[in-house]
Amino acid sequence: MANIKSAEKQARQSLVRRDRNQQVKSTVRTAEKKLRTAIASADKTEVPALFRAFASSISKAAQKGVLHTSTASRKIGRMSKFIASTVK
Repeated sequence: MANIKSAEKQARQSLVRRDRNQQVKSTVRTAEKKLRTAIASADKTEVPALFRAFASSISKAAQKGVLHTSTASRKIGRMSKFIASTVK
């Protein structure tokens, strides 16, 4: 445990940030899972809306600093390419 007041504050802040980051990552993973299940079921009507939700959640995670911007861009690009190759 931290002995210095500033270190105690930093420990509290890191706990809050960890919880917030876990929540954002969970949202991204849930959106990706919903999108992948819709693609697997070949539901052409839901895929565009779910892709927009996925791209939005992952972009927000990048804006908040939870994910690197390049990581977010790469994931969106790969998912877009995957959708184009499977859903026709």
